[in-house]
Amino acid sequence: MKSSSHFDKLRSRWKPQLAALPNRLLFPSVRCLTMDFESKIYPQIGGYGRYNRIVTIFSWFPNFAVTLNLFCDVFYTLTPESYHCKPDPSLLPSGFLPSNFSKQAYLNFTIPWDKDSAGLSHCELYRYSSNYTNITDNLPKQRVPCTKGWEYAKPAGLESNFVTEWNLVCGDYWKIPLQHICFMTGWVLGYVLLGTICDWLGRRRALLMSVSLSGLLGVAVCVSNSPVAFLLLRLSQGSMLAGVFLSSYIARLEVCDPRHRLLVSMVSVFFAVFAELLLPGLAVLCSDWPVLQAVATVPLLLMISYWCCPSVFPESPRWLLATGQIPQAKKTLQTFSARNGACRSEELFPGETLLSEIDSAYGEDTDTEYHSVLELRHTRVIWRNGLILGLTLFIGTGIQYCFTRNLHSYSTHFYFSYFLRMLTGALACAFLCLTVDRFGRRGILLLVAIGTGLSSLLLLALTQYLRGGLVLVLSVVGLLSSQALAMLSVFFASEVMPTVIRGGCLGLVMSAGCVGMAASSLMELQNNAGYFLHHVVFASFAVLSILCIMLLPESKRKPLPDSLADGECLRRPPLFLSRVDRDSLPLLRTTRAPTSDYNPDNYARLVSATKKMLAKDTLPFKMAAVTSPHQVLLLPSSNGVISGTQGGARGLERGARQDTSL
Repeated sequence: MKSSSHFDKLRSRWKPQLAALPNRLLFPSVRCLTMDFESKIYPQIGGYGRYNRIVTIFSWFPNFAVTLNLFCDVFYTLTPESYHCKPDPSLLPSGFLPSNFSKQAYLNFTIPWDKDSAGLSHCELYRYSSNYTNITDNLPKQRVPCTKGWEYAKPAGLESNFVTEWNLVCGDYWKIPLQHICFMTGWVLGYVLLGTICDWLGRRRALLMSVSLSGLLGVAVCVSNSPVAFLLLRLSQGSMLAGVFLSSYIARLEVCDPRHRLLVSMVSVFFAVFAELLLPGLAVLCSDWPVLQAVATVPLLLMISYWCCPSVFPESPRWLLATGQIPQAKKTLQTFSARNGACRSEELFPGETLLSEIDSAYGEDTDTEYHSVLELRHTRVIWRNGLILGLTLFIGTGIQYCFTRNLHSYSTHFYFSYFLRMLTGALACAFLCLTVDRFGRRGILLLVAIGTGLSSLLLLALTQYLRGGLVLVLSVVGLLSSQALAMLSVFFASEVMPTVIRGGCLGLVMSAGCVGMAASSLMELQNNAGYFLHHVVFASFAVLSILCIMLLPESKRKPLPDSLADGECLRRPPLFLSRVDRDSLPLLRTTRAPTSDYNPDNYARLVSATKKMLAKDTLPFKMAAVTSPHQVLLLPSSNGVISGTQGGARGLERGARQDTSL
């Protein structure tokens, strides 16, 4: 038949070009065969209705549980403000009687005075010759390391923690920052691996797996009996906590419409702030670190109930549609529609319901196709956006150490810096809620990056010339800006990454933030020897990020990209409006093509009817739905995707009509 020979010629003609296309990725101007979720599907299931709000609320609880377990590490590894060696009677002269001295005099006689810390030495004792009976202050003595252990003042909140349990001071002090580095390493691995699992298995399965394993590992941490076991278990639990945070963050974003995305994401930050506010009181009540660990694990164990209640945390319908899981997507959409009170028979196009239109758009034999972050090597815009936002998140988390260290110099009390950092985090979140939807993501990200870099440079250059109050103000402003920079970088990245690889891409971005958090522990591992270099490097990166942010697109109230082609279309908006009468080359054209009287809705119905007619005659080709008024995609059964124009589509219809007449 004519149609068969015609398509055989097309197939042979386009075969080399199709083979060169990586992973069926089309040109940026061509969209994949997906329906516009925000404008076509979302209104038909009730929009951001009652059920969407319920799902959102249950997605906030994982953020509370994760933050509780994350900041417990601060109390576990907190070194007491004062500690000293236990006096060893065997090192004292034979005529020394402790009962003849007061407690302070006894300590002054047995422990050296340290000028640097302005107190008793942390790691040394006096050793006297045993044949002296006349006790005077001028007895010959020498300094020796501690022999009987240490006496600690009460740590903040807890009476015993990881440090006091295993005496990780003096020669073993390096094990404390090492534990924090290993904990952050677990988060990095969790973001990378479980982010990919989110794209392969789905948001719901990734959350349930992460919650279950993190709860079991949390229980195991409670009974750890050595520093090595504690370190390994916390590393493993950190990787699972990263999966809990990532899967709940993405699922929450994908059930919201563009108008509510920012508010819903920022409310989750307030849940984290509430957990951070609650933690010092829990530490005082629990007293011992195993008890605090058990209390922090309880919310994770409670969330295992999500297994039994799939309605409180369903699978993301957007992800199901983007990966071609049409039957599961239709069931999920029916659930959303019913629970939101939307009418199932409400029409997407005149004469067709939502489910039938999904069948028409995706076809009956749509193959399920999963993607991974390895496909970023075939993209130009997506990996660039991810790299820039990963850099800003790395700066926002890593530079906070420079500002909090100045807070310690203003006041050495633990709770002062703890609550001040928590307060600035809440203020940064409120600032983003009030400004980002009004002025755009890119503009506010640029503003907070400038505030972070400027505060850092001023502190770096003028600290020795400024008064303590000005140093405190600059540190607070820098801390607030850096926290806003980190929050907005995560939210911005989740909006510009395509649905099919959103988990893996966002995981890579957030792993960069964990590397920034671990950088402070590297300084402590070297006893803060490289603090000045650390400050210089991050201040330089902050200035560099100001230039990079200008290359980002604007995602303010725009639909989330679903396919790789959609993500490639998110390009930087022009800085200046172009003139209409300005000459432009065809390959660089940015103005929209002139409109025509072409109606895509009517044409979609024509294509659907033609497909059914051709299916009855068993023609050896398949025709796909139109993606725009001037483009059509043809899917030959063996060679992948061919792009054509509107005139080619009309020629196809005429050929089909001639073929059916024969």
